[in-house]
Amino acid sequence: MPTSIIEQHPLEPFLPHHAKLLLLGSFPPQRKRWSMNFFYPNFQNDMWRIMGLIFYEDPLHFVKGKRFDEVLVRQFCVDKGIALYDTAQAVIRQNNNASDKFLEVVTPVNLAHLLDRIPECNTIATTGQKSTEILFSILSEGPEFDQPQSMPTIGTFVTFLYNQRSFRLYRMPSTSRAYPKSLKEKAGDFAVVFSNSLNI
Repeated sequence: MPTSIIEQHPLEPFLPHHAKLLLLGSFPPQRKRWSMNFFYPNFQNDMWRIMGLIFYEDPLHFVKGKRFDEVLVRQFCVDKGIALYDTAQAVIRQNNNASDKFLEVVTPVNLAHLLDRIPECNTIATTGQKSTEILFSILSEGPEFDQPQSMPTIGTFVTFLYNQRSFRLYRMPSTSRAYPKSLKEKAGDFAVVFSNSLNI
């Protein structure tokens, strides 16, 4: 049943000062689906399995029982210089679930404020169609951005300028298991971003 309850983002942006890469999703799932108090908390989401496969050749590297190891995940992001947040600051879940399809954005993220806090960042990667669409809307409406001419296809990037800084914007596949790509294929897409932004 459609709802009109506005949800504010439950997490603070995770912004290591030396971060080179900013990962942006759409919005966290409902808290009942969380297995840790951090980004991509749903145990059915494959983000941290993708990270484990790329960096440690082990998709279970960040798995602890039926949860993700939050301490290990946080330290990994600090060590690698990965910042995380989402493209929506406030939303309405029209279908009362985690599906991006029924996510109405009330307030988009203040992207300029995020980028000002991570001065070494030169790469942004959106995870999924919804987050990419929201980000492009932010870039098109913000006069401080020199917006890209077109939206990138999955696995590719476009460039844009902000405050005399040049950014690569990569569009990544969704890390949801509902997205029809294997874990290995998704890891291949993400590995390109990490190779170019973090020099792995």
